[in-house]
Amino acid sequence: MIDSQHASLPLPPQPGAAAGAAPAAERSHARRAVVAAAIGNGLEMYDFTVYSFFAATIGRLFFPSSSPLASLMLSFATFGAGFVMRPLGAVLIGHFADRRGRKAALTLTIGLMTAGTALIAFAPTRASIGLAATVLVVLGRLLQGLSAGGEIGAASALLMESASKQKRCFLVSWQGATQGGAALAGALTGAAITATLSPEAMMSWGWRIPFMIGLLIAPVGLYIRRNLKETHTGGAEHADLKSVFRQYWRVLLLGMLLMTGSTSGMYITVFYMPTYLIQSLHMPPVTAFLAACMAGLAMLVMSPLFGRLADRLPSRKPMIVAAVLASLAWCYPNFLLLTTHATLVSVVLQIGVSVTIMSISGGAGAAMMMEAFPREHRATGMSVMYSLGVTVFGGFAPLIVTWLIAATGSPMAPAWYLMTASTISLIALSMFPSHPGRD
Repeated sequence: MIDSQHASLPLPPQPGAAAGAAPAAERSHARRAVVAAAIGNGLEMYDFTVYSFFAATIGRLFFPSSSPLASLMLSFATFGAGFVMRPLGAVLIGHFADRRGRKAALTLTIGLMTAGTALIAFAPTRASIGLAATVLVVLGRLLQGLSAGGEIGAASALLMESASKQKRCFLVSWQGATQGGAALAGALTGAAITATLSPEAMMSWGWRIPFMIGLLIAPVGLYIRRNLKETHTGGAEHADLKSVFRQYWRVLLLGMLLMTGSTSGMYITVFYMPTYLIQSLHMPPVTAFLAACMAGLAMLVMSPLFGRLADRLPSRKPMIVAAVLASLAWCYPNFLLLTTHATLVSVVLQIGVSVTIMSISGGAGAAMMMEAFPREHRATGMSVMYSLGVTVFGGFAPLIVTWLIAATGSPMAPAWYLMTASTISLIALSMFPSHPGRD
């Protein structure tokens, strides 16, 4: 018989149960962090993907011109205009994440991204309301750019702070993986709509469908992010914005230059490639969409694999050096094959190889860049480095490459652009500080 006086006393904790509960709680928290980051990163990448796929259509509807090339370039200029807002979003929202926490910042970014997407999805055309239509689309892209500028730092910091030091690269790599999954979803959506609707229907209303689908994701993401566990409780005294630029200006500059190769590769290989295949190589749209699907699939699968491998190495730099050197070696023959022996199978395989090479450094690179800063400056520092690099070298890459091809008449122009960008990254990498495991 049990003594009733002692029956209500709590049982002593079992060592095995306590040991197992902590890792289980950590894994659960890590999974929620991945899902929360995936929703926002995914919506951002999905919107960018479908915009790039329908750039020619948007150009004709909102930037009409007597020259199709001029309309396309204006559409890509609007695509790039969103990137002009990224540095502002990086400073404002990144600083907000360091002062008020990652959860508050991520809730704000998904709200801004949703507003920008809605403006593009429902904007009347230039033929309906004149110049105001163009203004609405540009405003939508600016809101998306502001959101994306702060998203990357807050989401990356949340992912890294949700993992043990032995799993940082793996967990951070899911940022790239979810972007790949979103690009795949955008490509499949674009391919399905293009195959289903007539060109007239596409021009009239079909191009809006992918953006409307993206809006359906937003409420789910907002709910998940508002119920996240916070990984950083900051404060004004711990997150002085001026001190970030005063103490870490050299790291910020090197980080921006380090982003050159990867961001140029991403925006040319994933976002610009469909237009390049159709406009410059005169391949059918189905080939362009399948190539984009392969790009998204390769990023989704390979990023976590390379992230897990990076966690087994004592230093972050070897994986990043390998990615940059492989990119330099592959870039020229890749575009040479595209321009001389392009078939459906070869194009899809080549894009898969290109994105696999880019994925090598995803987790290691992001972890190394964030470890260059203490926790109280991490979101701001990462946001600024990433956003400046993407703005200067990535966001306007489609516009610059379109102009280079038109000016030189050479479809090899993207290769020279990417090789230059990779060289800049390699030089910056040699000088970038490395602090593996820094809190």
